[in-house]
Amino acid sequence: MRIGWPRRVSAQVLAVQLALTAGVTVLATGLFLAPLASELDDQAMHRALVIAQTAATDRDLARDLTGTPPTVGGPVQARAETIRRATGALYVVVMDTRGIRWSHTNPREVGRHVSTDPATPLSGREIMQIDTGTLGRSARAKVPLYGPGHRLVGAVSVGIGYDSVHARLLASVPGLLRYAGAALAAGALAAVLVARGLRRRTHGVAFTDISALLDEREAMLHGIREGVVACDRHGRIRLVNDEAARLLDLPADAVGRLVTEVLPRGRTVEVLAGRVDGADLLAVSAGRVLVVNRMPTADEGAVITLRDRTELDRLGRELDGTQGLLDALRAQAHEHANRLHTVLGLIEIGRPGEAAALITEVAHTGHELAERLAEHIHEPLLSALLAGKAAIAAERGAELRLAPGTSFPAGAVDPRDLVTVLGNLVDNALDAVTGHPRRDPFVEVELHTEGTTAVLRVADTGPGVPPGDREAIFTEGWSTKPGRGGAQVVAVAAVGAPGGPGAAAGPPGGGRPAHGRGIGLALVRRLAERYGGTARVAARPGGGALFTVVLPEALAPGAGDTPAPPPTTGPLPAPVSEATAPGGAHPWSRS
Repeated sequence: MRIGWPRRVSAQVLAVQLALTAGVTVLATGLFLAPLASELDDQAMHRALVIAQTAATDRDLARDLTGTPPTVGGPVQARAETIRRATGALYVVVMDTRGIRWSHTNPREVGRHVSTDPATPLSGREIMQIDTGTLGRSARAKVPLYGPGHRLVGAVSVGIGYDSVHARLLASVPGLLRYAGAALAAGALAAVLVARGLRRRTHGVAFTDISALLDEREAMLHGIREGVVACDRHGRIRLVNDEAARLLDLPADAVGRLVTEVLPRGRTVEVLAGRVDGADLLAVSAGRVLVVNRMPTADEGAVITLRDRTELDRLGRELDGTQGLLDALRAQAHEHANRLHTVLGLIEIGRPGEAAALITEVAHTGHELAERLAEHIHEPLLSALLAGKAAIAAERGAELRLAPGTSFPAGAVDPRDLVTVLGNLVDNALDAVTGHPRRDPFVEVELHTEGTTAVLRVADTGPGVPPGDREAIFTEGWSTKPGRGGAQVVAVAAVGAPGGPGAAAGPPGGGRPAHGRGIGLALVRRLAERYGGTARVAARPGGGALFTVVLPEALAPGAGDTPAPPPTTGPLPAPVSEATAPGGAHPWSRS
């Protein structure tokens, strides 16, 4: 069976750690043995030196060396052998100044010249060395031997058998190997534990798979059209893809910073930080409507996904406006049929003059509406919006009026922003007045400019906004409208108005955060703040609410120079003058 390199990360790490542990253990053992052998050699040489120095201090040995011949039974041989046996040395050799032995462990060597160079001790110096002589390899020391009057008479050479040094070294190896084995076992156990922990963390993935997974993750994160943000347990951003950076307008250095540092205070930060629970939460960032979902991770962090619902929300508002126009046209067709029957009856009973007068009145009503809007509001999108809203208001039993002094020139920098603001405010005002029991309900719109600044005011005769809710209603997610069947909807501008002119008409206790609602007025304020302006609500004299939105630099330079038309007041002529709204509608019932 062929044994190959493991593929799993944990197995590879284990193999590497075991190899490193074994290598370090062997290296440490070798590094310990090398100086140990040298130390044992040094100890043996010093021992030999001490024996030699002790022998050289014996005055009788110096006297016998100079007074007797070198013989096996001589006094020098006898004294040297006594010293050798007492110290356990391999040999004790006493030589004269010519290098002739006067003593030796082997008696046959007495009277012969030494086998190694005696020049150093015979010159008066001591020497220690590991050398090989007639008795083999030994640790030896040689010292000079002085006689009376400190006269050099010879030298003493002592040798310690190298086999004994080697034996001591070998005797220390088993203990050293036991320690090395224990260290290796501890290292192997630690390596196994680390590998098991790594295996749990990497789920048994191979190195090649990790590289492929990283490549796939990068391609997926930066290729999908949803924003993805990953945060750690402290709310610090650790990953963000291109779409999330675009949707949240994050700076280039957002990774590694806290969410609260890179985003302004508001619901978006609350949702990203996990302070708001729920699925498909709505937030507004940089004028975009986002659907946010937050999934906690095992390390107490979270992965947040963001979907852009701005276009869907816009289409929903357009659909709502279209639906309103269809309802108005349906009522208008019904009313037109009634009037045709009236004209036919007048002709049949012989009153053609009255029939002609009725036809003239009906035709004049449509022309008057278009003429008044065109006379006071020169921005086409705004005049078209108000024409449609006038029809919807009439169909719902309310009046849409232009306030005195209303005048708005053409030349808006971005008319769609003005349509968003005015459409949200008017829709919420209609919701408020049609659900509030009052005679002659109406919504009054005032548009005018101050240089390049656009000022939009919408007043209604609804129940008004309590002072305590006048800031909260501009927060995304805050609404008094119940969801339709519990569903989370963002379909029209009125849905998003958490507390439009009729915010107080909701359940007792004021507004509440709601899923799928509370976007319209948040968009209004965000748009105002983007222009550097304001969005406020106050009480209308006589009852109701008054919303004021100021948009600096909303008009191109010179756009506000159009001469103001004569003041006007009163309701806009509705295409359907006799239609009525469904009775008893709650001011927040539209969705």
